[in-house]
Amino acid sequence: MLDRQPDRVLVEQAARGDGDSFTELCRRYYGAMVAIGHAILRDRHLAEDAAQQAFAKAAVHLPRLRQTDQFGRWVAAICRNEARDLLRARREPLPDEEPPAVDERRESNESDKIVREALDRLAAGAKEVIYLRFYDGLSYDRISAVLGISEQAINGRLRRAKRKLAQYLRHSGLDEVDR
Repeated sequence: MLDRQPDRVLVEQAARGDGDSFTELCRRYYGAMVAIGHAILRDRHLAEDAAQQAFAKAAVHLPRLRQTDQFGRWVAAICRNEARDLLRARREPLPDEEPPAVDERRESNESDKIVREALDRLAAGAKEVIYLRFYDGLSYDRISAVLGISEQAINGRLRRAKRKLAQYLRHSGLDEVDR
């Protein structure tokens, strides 16, 4: 029954202590938060950590959320901040520690490496939209709810991002780029 409730109602109930309502909000947005974290961190496990930390902070601060219909946008901002904090922590070795070893895993093939490099070249907003749409499979209206931008803006970001990706991939030697 909760899965049919609008976010606004779930937020109001969760703010009053209803754990089931908060669990439903987490279920709705978990995949999107992992996609946002992954766009920043490029590591699925760290992205999951960022999403979980974002929901933990959201649970504590939920009563302060005034625009109850903006939960997705709000938790996405928290998740971005958590992911950036994790990224900074990953880049800064602790005192008396050796810097982290070079990742021993190799790209499965050269094409994967080129695609990852192309994604890394995108602006943060474009990368988020790409991850939410194609990695997490969200619809335009769900992306709109998460990012707080119109579906038309999402379409524009996707179109520009795909154009930039195709251009980079062509210049990188991948001749068979779908438009």
